[in-house]
Amino acid sequence: MAVNVKTQDFEEQVAKASGPVLVDFWASWCGPCRMLAPVIDQLAAEQTDVKICKVNIDEEPGLAQRFGVMSIPTVVLFENGQEKNRSVGLVPKEKLLALLGR
Repeated sequence: MAVNVKTQDFEEQVAKASGPVLVDFWASWCGPCRMLAPVIDQLAAEQTDVKICKVNIDEEPGLAQRFGVMSIPTVVLFENGQEKNRSVGLVPKEKLLALLGR
């Protein structure tokens, strides 16, 4: 299951994490976000070497602004606290796996 991340634990959960972290920026009112959610959960179950997190942009607008999230869903891959790659919009699981280099 993906970890819900808030502003106060973002540093701990994402920036200071060892290994890759995939962060899904989403909102409950966003249809494509709801369609992507099961794929994100599936990745969390299958890719045990990658931390999968979710950020609700309505609850954490500062994080969305900090990372320049203009459209959702936006999925950002972080490594060592740095953004390595991103995907915007509803994409198939294969695209997210490619984002991870799989």
